[in-house]
Amino acid sequence: MNLRSGNNAGVEAVEGANHILLIEDSVALSTLLTKRLEQETGAIITRCGSLAKAREALTLHNFTLALTGLNLPDAPAGEIMPFLTEHQVPTIVFTAKFDPNAGKRYAEHKIIDYIVKDGQRTVDTVVRIVGRILTNRQFKVLVVDDARAARSGLVDILKRQNFRVFEAHSGKQALEILAVNPGIELVITDHHMADMDGYELTRRIRGSRNSEEIRIIGISSSSDRLLSASFLKAGASDFIYRPFVPEELQCRIDNNIETLIQLKRLRRLAEEDHLTGLANRRHFFEQMNLRDERKLAGAVALLDIDHFKVVNDTFGHDTGDRVLQAVSRLMIEMCVADGYLAARLGGEEFVIYLQNANGFQAHSFSEALRKAVEELVIPGSSSEIKVTISIGVVEIEADEPFANQLQAADQLLYLAKANGRNRVYSDLTIPEAVGA
Repeated sequence: MNLRSGNNAGVEAVEGANHILLIEDSVALSTLLTKRLEQETGAIITRCGSLAKAREALTLHNFTLALTGLNLPDAPAGEIMPFLTEHQVPTIVFTAKFDPNAGKRYAEHKIIDYIVKDGQRTVDTVVRIVGRILTNRQFKVLVVDDARAARSGLVDILKRQNFRVFEAHSGKQALEILAVNPGIELVITDHHMADMDGYELTRRIRGSRNSEEIRIIGISSSSDRLLSASFLKAGASDFIYRPFVPEELQCRIDNNIETLIQLKRLRRLAEEDHLTGLANRRHFFEQMNLRDERKLAGAVALLDIDHFKVVNDTFGHDTGDRVLQAVSRLMIEMCVADGYLAARLGGEEFVIYLQNANGFQAHSFSEALRKAVEELVIPGSSSEIKVTISIGVVEIEADEPFANQLQAADQLLYLAKANGRNRVYSDLTIPEAVGA
């Protein structure tokens, strides 16, 4: 029996892939869902049409989540739900019609969500929800509550939604966790806590991180209807009163995560060069202005792709774009480990700010980059293409303006190009050029 979809051969060898168990006896719906999910989420889909086949599939694979119809040929009364709960598989359920008690019944089995079958909209809804669940894994959430039972309930809901979850039993501990985990982007905090209430915690978080960086949802069982306004004025993004309906909390969480995603997308469009994925000119100089304010030491490397006009004239601008992209990918790979900022200034000119690097480290890095580009082979339409780069490098003292040192790097880049190209000139190799 082949349980997998047509594209799932060799599934055991795929590391880190999202693997979804689809349990649906309608072949048409199952086929359509499989195609859309594979295309739009990149997940591996294992299809089953019965409880028996689902049982067999669970002996073969670990699944990120399951999608299941409620009534199956060998499980007509919803027996699939306790089965999946027993195997601790996060589950999304299809129902034939709306049931006002569905939320309560499904909560007993810790279902992620339930969807009323509605023709083509069913497929669109499933794909959207699955995409959201898979995306949630990118987000870290901090739950703050001094009551263990209340905190555990929230943590359980969030983990079922595929978030990475941290817990804090006090405001003080929450601030400590945030200090060492800057990647946390959502905080859900109770109001009444012994050491620091949720209002004060929200105010302190907002002292260092704005709403574009971290979202805060306040939560309380208080009967004070003005508390929500107080939280929002302190900087909270949302507020919900206990006892809450799990679906309402889920929607509020989803809305805040969607806001973060949209803000990241807008920030990326504003800060990235559209062709190369490097920082754009405007964003780079904004960061250098901050560098001047903070008086940070480091180095700057200014570089050009040698004879790039010849590449464009010989092979065409599409090939020239591929060259720019290939060199940029290499720069990103080499810069990311040390947190260096690489940007495209325009055309074939690039710049790298090497924070905290001294002159020797900057020269060594630039020489390694030069060699890597020299060895790079870029496929063209009719032949392989190889290019080289020339680099000018200058160390920056903490109290030196960046603009002055960028000009010095430009002079060194000019010398590198004038003396044969495909080389690194720095204030180490030609000390007399530093004061030029």
